[in-house]
Amino acid sequence: MENSRLVAGYPRFVTPEFEPFDPVELLRWTEEIVCRGDARKYTAFYATGVYGGIGTGYAVGCCLRCVFCWVEFSRDFPELYGKFYSAEEAARRIVAAARHYGTPRARISGGEPTLGKEHLLSVLQHIEREPRIRLFILETNGIPLAIDPDYVHALEEFTKIHVRVSLKAGTPEAFSKKTGARPEAFELPFKAISHLLQHRISFHVAAMSLDPRFMSPEERTALMKRLASLDFRLLLNLEEEVVDPYDTTLKRLAAANWRVKWPLRRVYTPISETLRELLRQRRQRS
Repeated sequence: MENSRLVAGYPRFVTPEFEPFDPVELLRWTEEIVCRGDARKYTAFYATGVYGGIGTGYAVGCCLRCVFCWVEFSRDFPELYGKFYSAEEAARRIVAAARHYGTPRARISGGEPTLGKEHLLSVLQHIEREPRIRLFILETNGIPLAIDPDYVHALEEFTKIHVRVSLKAGTPEAFSKKTGARPEAFELPFKAISHLLQHRISFHVAAMSLDPRFMSPEERTALMKRLASLDFRLLLNLEEEVVDPYDTTLKRLAAANWRVKWPLRRVYTPISETLRELLRQRRQRS
């Protein structure tokens, strides 16, 4: 946290005086550091219990600076962390971690997994040929998929992939405050969702929308309306999240002077539960 707060004009952390940045420019700058041909930087390969158990490659670098992010500081200082692994070696290590845990699921996590298109598509090709992996969960903030429609088109080739698009906010202003990116970039994740719908890629949406400390009722309503405008079914399958007090999260919140009370004492009712109950009641009346 003592290192320079700016590098190449981009913030390491959101601070009260930060200037919003272009996340696409930050994406390109980060790729220059963490990608070399079909190789990408990782800090670890392991399995964890989320998703019912999943083999994981922990990648370096992201194009957002979310204040509630849990990821190691390899997100903010990609030049200082990790080593390069070819797509074949990364896939082999992810599969080995999954096999050791006894799970058929795999993913890339940590930084933004879709940085380095050549690397990711090559990893997916190796995973596609691996009979011990039945599902690859592609976590993303959506920005790389939004600016490159061919990227989403390329995902149609793979039969094991399921995409998880993570939304950070419900309005452009809140998006900028929480991620450090320019307000107009708020639309990019929704553009990615549109591409996924168009190409009929298996996916669902997650949102940091269950935690009242980080999303007001008005902002949450705006987010739900935006998703419903794309496809009402997105709300029925919406994965809503709360912020957890990881050490890195607390440091990023402190840097942003974002005061939060712990522990979390109440959450919103998940919109998916509300809608399913309304649909159930409607069916009973009909």
